[in-house]
Amino acid sequence: MIRVLLAEDQGIVRGALAALLSLEPDIEIVAEVSRGDEVLAAALAAQPDIALLDIEMPGLDGLEVAAVLREKLPTCRVLILTTFGRPGYLRRAMESGAAGFLVKDAPATQLAAAIRRAAAGERVVDPELAAAALSVGNNPLTEREREVLRAAATGDSLAEIARALHLSEGTVRNYLSSAIQKLDARNSKDAFRIAERNGWF
Repeated sequence: MIRVLLAEDQGIVRGALAALLSLEPDIEIVAEVSRGDEVLAAALAAQPDIALLDIEMPGLDGLEVAAVLREKLPTCRVLILTTFGRPGYLRRAMESGAAGFLVKDAPATQLAAAIRRAAAGERVVDPELAAAALSVGNNPLTEREREVLRAAATGDSLAEIARALHLSEGTVRNYLSSAIQKLDARNSKDAFRIAERNGWF
């Protein structure tokens, strides 16, 4: 039997996934959690072969949890399951040690097959998403540029951003300008949209 931990913050979705996967003769759901910061304790207790993680959860997101599991429970392989098929998320998932990345609208049979393949040591990636990630390329933004863009998207003034990030207004302006230029955006709002769409935050 392939032992699976399921981490998904939406109860209905978690219940549906558990019910569907329980129909498979070789898959057993050994733990279910609704928060990212509950995964490690549940995984250490249940010792699953596979952790099926939603990307967006309270506490810790799926990518952060994947990195924690890789360090604390390396025998557990991680599959990221998400509504958001963003190329940057895929890249970050692979960097955090995930064995696979699938979008939630995939058929249940495909999910069960992905669990089996991951348990067998394979990497499993949604092919359309893999092609999109290759075409988009690496995240061109630095960590500081991402921080400044995020702050600008909330509508904060240059002075407010500068205060919050302990930078001068001129430095904030330079980071925004650099991000806009790198993303070939019209303005900071457009730059934020482009970065968010590609999963670069």
